[in-house]
Amino acid sequence: MNTDSYSENLDSPAARIAHELKVNPWADDAKDAAQEIVSRVDFLKERIRATNTRGLVLGISGGVDSTTAGKLCQIAVEQLRAEGYPAKFYAVRLPFYVQRDEEDAQKALRFINPDATLTVDIGQSVDAMMGALSGQHTADEHKIDFVKGNVKARARMIAQYAIAGDKGCLVVGTDHAAEAVMGFFTKFGDGACDLTPLAGLVKGQVRQVALVLGAPTDLVLKTPTADLEDLDPGKPDELAHGCSYDEIDNFLLGRPVSDKSAKVIIGAYAKTAHKRALPYAP
Repeated sequence: MNTDSYSENLDSPAARIAHELKVNPWADDAKDAAQEIVSRVDFLKERIRATNTRGLVLGISGGVDSTTAGKLCQIAVEQLRAEGYPAKFYAVRLPFYVQRDEEDAQKALRFINPDATLTVDIGQSVDAMMGALSGQHTADEHKIDFVKGNVKARARMIAQYAIAGDKGCLVVGTDHAAEAVMGFFTKFGDGACDLTPLAGLVKGQVRQVALVLGAPTDLVLKTPTADLEDLDPGKPDELAHGCSYDEIDNFLLGRPVSDKSAKVIIGAYAKTAHKRALPYAP
């Protein structure tokens, strides 16, 4: 996996962005994916040891990202225990009342086979917050729904950190390069975590890693959705992006994309820079 020529040639916006996101343009094949699995499991193990914590916490939705990250977490803690270090993985279900694709989440859990599975229904807490804010809202129902979607994401992270605090664990996120470049995460919601084992991977690489791990094919190929909006349930990520994940991946891997897609991606990266930065200070 020689990436020197790609990382050193930063003349194009695509190359500069890929370099900043630490994208590694390896081939989408099983050999490279297997190497990535070893590297990322080792990363998780090293961070647990370095922080003297007792394991990992991750919300499992039933999508390919959390399925992949969850399996990496479980492998990491099992290896640590085999090495004499006590560690556990807590998989967390975080439905907003009833999840439309709950069976996918359960299938992901069966594949991951986590040490422990916890369920926290965020429905009442989200509704309570939205109720407390009811007098402050705009009249635009779509804007209210957007705000509520972000409250859902933040409620899920509050729950995960509460569990992690109780168990003495680190919180794992599922962010990867194809989401990071678009800023497609909620600030201080799913973007808040201690570890991002999928960082630097494009969507196709995440899927390849998942396949090598043995994840169910239907979960690997499932249409990605954040599913945060009540008024547009199951809205595909790609519809929100304005371009496909294949186009985003190709952009980050230095492959040809349409001028329209390149403009959308570069614009999204600039607009969402604050999401990828630490808090600004004078």
